[in-house]
Amino acid sequence: MQLVNRVNKFIKKSSFILFFLCIFFSITTAYGNGTIDIAAIYALTGTAAEANAYALRGAGYAVDEINSQGGVLGKRIKLLVFDNQSTPIDSTVAAKQAAEANVVAIVGPDWSSHAIAVARVAQDNGIPMISSLSTNPEVTKIGEYIFRACFTDDFQGKVIAKFARQDLNATTAVIFVDVTSDYSLKLSEIFQRNFEKLGGRIVLELEYKLKQQLFDKDIKKAVKAGADVIFIPGHDESGSIAKQIQNAGVSSIFLGGDGWGNPVFFRKGGSGLKRGYYSTHWSVHLDSERSRAFVKKYIHSEASVDNIALGYDAVMLLAEAINRAQSFDRKKIRNAIANTRSFKGVTGIIDFNKHGDPIKSAVFMEIRNGKPHYLKTLKP
Repeated sequence: MQLVNRVNKFIKKSSFILFFLCIFFSITTAYGNGTIDIAAIYALTGTAAEANAYALRGAGYAVDEINSQGGVLGKRIKLLVFDNQSTPIDSTVAAKQAAEANVVAIVGPDWSSHAIAVARVAQDNGIPMISSLSTNPEVTKIGEYIFRACFTDDFQGKVIAKFARQDLNATTAVIFVDVTSDYSLKLSEIFQRNFEKLGGRIVLELEYKLKQQLFDKDIKKAVKAGADVIFIPGHDESGSIAKQIQNAGVSSIFLGGDGWGNPVFFRKGGSGLKRGYYSTHWSVHLDSERSRAFVKKYIHSEASVDNIALGYDAVMLLAEAINRAQSFDRKKIRNAIANTRSFKGVTGIIDFNKHGDPIKSAVFMEIRNGKPHYLKTLKP
């Protein structure tokens, strides 16, 4: 459990310490006959650090588990951790560092804007990449070496719109969109298109920036609109936004995407919500053999954190592909990943389509008095 203990320290220490730990792990590469190097590119500092730490922890669980069973093709996995510092620019830098380290493959990043930046470098260098949690459809369109362990916003936006119309009987909606986020922009666009196709109406769309607090006038506009639902396709900042709107007296039901499936969302305001719903990738309550075994072994005091399971699945997918390829050659690994069929992951059965996207179900969670509860699973 050496790697997992390191990752746990990432979560507990300050950003200053995280930065130097990242540098340490990135430059102390120990090549040897008994190891293969895989890059993990996540935010260890900056706005995405706390949320990303869970995916890195899940990746660590998988590496330790694989190594305890003899590794892959007789070699132990060495996970080289690179900090993308929560920005697309630094994601590019981290990816270039990984390429210079001659890694066999890349797992991560989480956020779509970060994954798009890393994917461009990975594709140019012919490095197989499996993003654990980046749902923007553009990620895998970058090239044939790019894959993901999560569903896409094309699917997610459609099922959220369907849920709003059919399960919540919503006819009107307000959307809050982070204009600095590829994820937020795309998911809001897909939701709007599908919501309107189903007969719904978007009465108001309000823009914000991640590092900028909402203006009071925008909150007042949302309250005045009186829509059935307020859709906030952001990350953990959505908890603060929803709480502010609720405190202003809105009667609308709050609705979100997989960016809400993190304890940070609840700490930033989600724990104060009376009622809300969001889609996500996994729940501790899923009743599959793989999920139950994962929860029993690794999930003790944590809530339903989907990116822990996705980080774990990304590494396990990669290891399984390497074993099938019977090679550490990047192209052969890429081909094996593309040919993945019926992989039994913690987050569900994974079959890759021709774009490198898995065909998976979405889990819907209900927030009641600040607590998330498993509601239902929606299949593609």
